[in-house]
Amino acid sequence: MRKGTGAITHLPDLRFTAPAEYARTLRKAHEATISGSPDPSISPALIRSWQRSLALGIDPDQHRPVHRHEVSEARSLSAGHRLASVMPALSQLLADESAAGRHLLIVTDQQGEVLWRVGSGQALRLADSLEFVEGADWSEAGVGTNAISEALVTGAPAQLFSAEHLVRTHHDWACTAAPIRDPYTGEVVGVLDVSGPFESVTPDSLRMVRCGVRLAEELLKSAGAPAARQQSAGVRSTLMLTLLGDRPGAEVDGGARLPLTLRRAEILALLASRTQGWSADELAYQLHGEDGAATAIRTEMHRIRGVLGNVVEPNPYRFSPGIRVVTDAAVVAGHLRAGRLREALAAYPAKLLNRSTNLSVELMRDELNEAVGASVRSSGDAQLILRWCASDMGASDTEAATAMASLIGPGDPRFQLVRARMERVDRELQS
Repeated sequence: MRKGTGAITHLPDLRFTAPAEYARTLRKAHEATISGSPDPSISPALIRSWQRSLALGIDPDQHRPVHRHEVSEARSLSAGHRLASVMPALSQLLADESAAGRHLLIVTDQQGEVLWRVGSGQALRLADSLEFVEGADWSEAGVGTNAISEALVTGAPAQLFSAEHLVRTHHDWACTAAPIRDPYTGEVVGVLDVSGPFESVTPDSLRMVRCGVRLAEELLKSAGAPAARQQSAGVRSTLMLTLLGDRPGAEVDGGARLPLTLRRAEILALLASRTQGWSADELAYQLHGEDGAATAIRTEMHRIRGVLGNVVEPNPYRFSPGIRVVTDAAVVAGHLRAGRLREALAAYPAKLLNRSTNLSVELMRDELNEAVGASVRSSGDAQLILRWCASDMGASDTEAATAMASLIGPGDPRFQLVRARMERVDRELQS
């Protein structure tokens, strides 16, 4: 492209000065390159990434991201991730939740799974149309070439604009990403990304992402002393248990999610509920009543070790001292104790093992649900109470509905929706 002077304008010069023109040029280059005639506007490194993505089965016309977890599961997992401690600072630095906000703050884990999204309602809706949501895999294998995947592959900051993305539905977006590293080991622990319509990218976008990464790594470094003490105490592994909802699972040291049968999840929930442990006879009684047999518990423990490794020691049964156990239910309780009610609600997508009919589990389930409900009711925050009443966990909380009516008025349409839902729940319970 030529200016009036006859000088050639390098394509990157138009990224910020004429973004729509730049995007059109890139789309033509994308079409030519995908058709087998590489365009010099597309860098060789980017073409190699496209080739890897295509070899992994990514379809530029129709590909939707792989979803490694459902949104509610990803939110529960994010609460126990080590980057959870840096999210408030990153949100304050980079997020724009105002009505006019156009970009999203995204943070993924070390494999590219989206764990956090922060932005305006408009930006979130645009991202929803791309399934750019919690639990979605934004690696090359998950959705093809993008800034997050490039940051993971290269280990360096990356910025992709419009048709530099392989998948055509991403051509209206620009993304800037950089890896977040453990300040002691140098290992990548996640990726920080800022994404939005390509018109929203600025010359400062990359600089701000770099600043965000430095902030995150400094905060991780500040938290490193307690972690070092934990390692000196012999903690070797972390076991993350998903107990909220009807699909219990476990992850060891951030590895693949391992599904758990309801019975094994009940056992692990009981083990997590007290530190002194349980004898085989005690667990048999808790799970089976008078008819319980210690041999059945020993068999289940053997199977648990077969799935999760040597995480439980016998006589009494309890988690091994080298295992740090984090449950999504404990994360919710931790938020409540710290007064972080919004975070507690976000991390509480369903009741504890809601398919279990075991009395001990039911008591733990009711205790957590009432703790969340009581905190919401006493908050005086109409929006939080509305969220609670609209959830399955708070659908029958008439006290919360009464509190909401006193805040917004019984004639408010939001209250009418909540009341209608409660009436439906009552009818279902009575039928």
